[in-house]
Amino acid sequence: MMQHINLRPETTEARGFRVSADRPLALLQACPVYTATPLHSASDLAGGLGVSSLWLKDETRRMRLGSFKALGGAFAVAQMISEASGTDDLNASSARTIAADMTFITASAGNHGLSVAAGARIFGARAVIVLSSAVPEDFADRIRAVEAEVVRVEGSYEDSVAHAMKAAEANDWLLLADGSWEGYTERPALVMEGYTVLAEECRAEFEASGTWPTHVFLQAGVGGLAAAVAGHIRDYWSEQPLITVVEPEAAPCLMASVKAGKLTRADGPLSNMGRLDCKDASLLSFESLRLDADNFVTISDEEALAAVDLLAHHGISTTPSGAAPLAALKETAPGVESRCMIIVSEGATGGS
Repeated sequence: MMQHINLRPETTEARGFRVSADRPLALLQACPVYTATPLHSASDLAGGLGVSSLWLKDETRRMRLGSFKALGGAFAVAQMISEASGTDDLNASSARTIAADMTFITASAGNHGLSVAAGARIFGARAVIVLSSAVPEDFADRIRAVEAEVVRVEGSYEDSVAHAMKAAEANDWLLLADGSWEGYTERPALVMEGYTVLAEECRAEFEASGTWPTHVFLQAGVGGLAAAVAGHIRDYWSEQPLITVVEPEAAPCLMASVKAGKLTRADGPLSNMGRLDCKDASLLSFESLRLDADNFVTISDEEALAAVDLLAHHGISTTPSGAAPLAALKETAPGVESRCMIIVSEGATGGS
């Protein structure tokens, strides 16, 4: 059964990350595989859901990695190398020399690790990606294919995070997590800054058409994507939609934290929304989403699977994590006058 809260306050505060897409877009302009992903207008699907219009931001083929996370980890790697070398020219010999001595390590359920690994390879650094035993071996092979080292640990995603933190400290490596916590915010902020490219691509299309969504549904695990997109919307979109954050019933860490007014763990069973099945929210995401989001809702595994089937019927192949916003839209039924946008965050082989 869907849970729902509406706790958006009347005041806002400064965020701990940049919501402008200027820096990551400047980097991406030189990337031969970068192009804006499609923003499909799904009129048939909208009609069946009882809404006026529906846009699907399709991340299933983003930059050959198949997920929005291609935007975050690689940008963070590039920015950290730029800052360490003192140059924006990452092909300069000075930057390459510095990068060769940098090892980035992160825990991942797939896509974030793939993005960090790809960024490290492109810019001449080393990457170590920690995967829990729940991550399929074929995804580990995809990470190895971009020349990163894969470390396997038993247990949950949270166990892989703990391992990455210990290994970073023991080896003097650079921990590049996509979640944040007290005392660790600068690097996750770079990852989130990369995600704002997605929101800027949408803004440009809506601005050009003159038609804007009234409702935006954003899936959340630790909350990086949801917070980055919501922050960009609040600061840069000409017309403001109602923003709903969508979580699995098994892991509503943001909803629990917003209710409690502080970071709160959400223990529960495993969810088929594996990329959203995070029991601890990111500090940066919590602090910004409790100001920028209007609603927080949860959906069941069954509702997510039904949304996967619905998208497949309309030609988009994704996972329960990628389809979660559609499930929430269907359950909340915003009305016949509503114009809705969702993000299909990953292809059918995705991981986070």
